[in-house]
Amino acid sequence: MAFDQLLFLFQSKHCAIDETAFYFSDDPSETDHFIGYLPQYEKPYWIGLCDMEGGCEFLTAEELFYAKVFDGKSLKDRWDAVVLFQIGGIDVDVWMELYENR
Repeated sequence: MAFDQLLFLFQSKHCAIDETAFYFSDDPSETDHFIGYLPQYEKPYWIGLCDMEGGCEFLTAEELFYAKVFDGKSLKDRWDAVVLFQIGGIDVDVWMELYENR
């Protein structure tokens, strides 16, 4: 999945994108990181397991994707190393198949 595709999903808010998980291929420990969208909160976009203890929250998808909270870099900055493995708690390949067939 391309950066712009995932950003679009977060911007569109019509897909189940909470608990989206990834790791960085250049991280030898392959630590899982999580991003999501929870519409019931004032700042609905969130990142877990980042440079900020306890994660962080944002008003917009753009803020989330461009926040420099992964070793001082953003998701956009590190996109070439992102290995996305779950969207909305579902395996990426399964999710993509379901999304394309709707």
